[in-house]
Amino acid sequence: MSARLDQLTVEFSLPLVRLDTFLREKFPAASRGALQRLIEEGHIRVNGSPVKPTHHPHAGELIEIHWPEAKPAEAQPEDIPLDILFEDRFLLVVNKPAGMVVHPSAGNEEHTLVNALLHHCAGSLSGIGGVARPGIVHRLDKETSGCLVVAKNDETHIALSEQFAERRVKKIYQAIVCGELAREAGDIRAAIARHPSHRKRMAATDDSDGRSAHSSYTLVERLNAATLVDVQIHTGRTHQIRVHFQFIGHPVVGDDTYGARPNARLKELANYAAPRVLLHARDLSFEHPHTKKTVQFSAPVPADFKEALKFLRLKRKKQA
Repeated sequence: MSARLDQLTVEFSLPLVRLDTFLREKFPAASRGALQRLIEEGHIRVNGSPVKPTHHPHAGELIEIHWPEAKPAEAQPEDIPLDILFEDRFLLVVNKPAGMVVHPSAGNEEHTLVNALLHHCAGSLSGIGGVARPGIVHRLDKETSGCLVVAKNDETHIALSEQFAERRVKKIYQAIVCGELAREAGDIRAAIARHPSHRKRMAATDDSDGRSAHSSYTLVERLNAATLVDVQIHTGRTHQIRVHFQFIGHPVVGDDTYGARPNARLKELANYAAPRVLLHARDLSFEHPHTKKTVQFSAPVPADFKEALKFLRLKRKKQA
């Protein structure tokens, strides 16, 4: 039985675009994988008939999306403390600690942010993300700390997802990167795609399969063999900051996945090895879906990040 029915008519024929890709743009709150499953299970029909995810939309076609009833969350509530920066009956903004996985996945079925949210919100979370991701509008990597917004109902989830898709959400990260950047500020524009041989990694690419990605940075402080930067991401690709700074030759400190050699060099030069990827989602601002006012949140820099700065500053002073 469907919880909601959405209908839309295709305005223009799109012979080079798959149906699942087309719907991903129309419904950014739903993942492409979720849309593929709905198509394959017959919940999405074109002119009343089932189709395949590879179907190409044609002008005049009527697409019906029968969103199924949300199933009870498979993840179990856990009484895990949360650092809540803001909360009302529509959403909450949390300061995610480094080391916490956002949602359950293979190898991380417990002790995730979702487990903590299920306990804290006692069933008041949006269901669009599916049973594994209730309330989750966007994600941060396991080792990344900082601001993350969570939706308490489907209406809020959809509104926030549209803002993310339309690039109206402002996200500022702070990062320590390897080496000394030559420029005081810069833009990084490089498409990102799945790595051709390492499937758990992403890579900058000029291939047509890559998704456009744009980051801009401002130099904050020069450190010993490293640089502190503020980074604004204008798109939200997987591992975007980590891939982009690898692309310009200055991977994030502590990131052995995208910068093993530069981090080894940092250890030689500064005698410093980071405990994690030193990336922090410091600032987050968006339009509150209910009040329509712009809200801004900041997460304090965590202790391990401060310790890294203290060590690299001290070493730089001794060398000066």
